[in-house]
Amino acid sequence: MSTRTSTALRPGRLIGLGAILVLLVLMFFSTKILTGSQATETAPGTFSPQAFAEEKYESEIAPDIEKRATDIVTVSQAIRSDPAAAAKQYGVVSGTSPAVYSVKLTGVAGAPDANGQVSVKVDGVPGDIKVLVQMGPAVNGTAIRDATGKVDYAQFKNQIDYQNVGAELNNQLKKLVLASVDKQTLEGKTVAVVGAFQLINPAAYIITPVKVDVTK
Repeated sequence: MSTRTSTALRPGRLIGLGAILVLLVLMFFSTKILTGSQATETAPGTFSPQAFAEEKYESEIAPDIEKRATDIVTVSQAIRSDPAAAAKQYGVVSGTSPAVYSVKLTGVAGAPDANGQVSVKVDGVPGDIKVLVQMGPAVNGTAIRDATGKVDYAQFKNQIDYQNVGAELNNQLKKLVLASVDKQTLEGKTVAVVGAFQLINPAAYIITPVKVDVTK
């Protein structure tokens, strides 16, 4: 006499499978689907300042600086007249840091100095203010990062990521702007520059450019 084993699901097993199905449905609807860039920005340990800069520089930051840029003569006169009012009208202020101004200028270039900065003589800018354009290879400061107000410390996990984003944005302008300009041949030529500077020294505006056009 043989013994037959029943394959029918018992009520307890049915309840268990039903609970698992409900759990899977709840997990699906509670899961946020991220784009590639969002996932890079939020996943612990995977944020890439270089990828952030490559994504944002050409698509958002450089165009916004060009859009915001005010003639440097107007900005210099406003700063001299009332620095606080100038910062409010033309600058972007982050916390307690000095304002960052987006400017455009045309003038005659001088020879590059040892820091790779090219002086530009701009008609209308007071004679006791030096206008210097960073032409590399070193590009210092975070004017590009801070010029638009759209890159904020609160977006990042820590100060290191925030600082590295500033450096990587500078690397983008080196690659996309400065690589095509021979600063050693600029002396005596007319240059048109769009860029940004932070008002650290009222006697020297050190411009970080996002656009440089040279005419003979």
